Amino acid sequence: MKVEQLQRARYQGIEQQPSPRPGRDVDANAFGKVLAEEMGGRTQQVKFSAHAADRLATRNIMLTDGDLMRLSQAVDKMQEKGGKESLLLMGDLAFVVSVANKTVITAMDKNLGLSDKVFTNIDSALIM
Repeated sequence: MKVEQLQRARYQGIEQQPSPRPGRDVDANAFGKVLAEEMGGRTQQVKFSAHAADRLATRNIMLTDGDLMRLSQAVDKMQEKGGKESLLLMGDLAFVVSVANKTVITAMDKNLGLSDKVFTNIDSALIM
């Protein structure tokens, strides 16, 4: 599997499960359980559309678990403030997010000329 496919799978929420080895009992949800325990029961709420996952992969944008948590918290904050389609600026990255669906629609970074881009159909913005 190519690196781009793995990155897309990560952002689309598709788990890549290794095939079970003979004689071993594999718990398919073990990783999710451990992650939920480590996060204190909180779950990652932000999803990535196929378009956003493709943009992240083709633009080599790698998000850490901390980035994903900050993004999720920002979406929650925008929801509290009544945002519907929001622009979230996080460092050199920009995300257009459907707040109601908690889904990143697209993503880009400053290296691709972020300062020259026009964002339409948004009703709010948050600078993190």
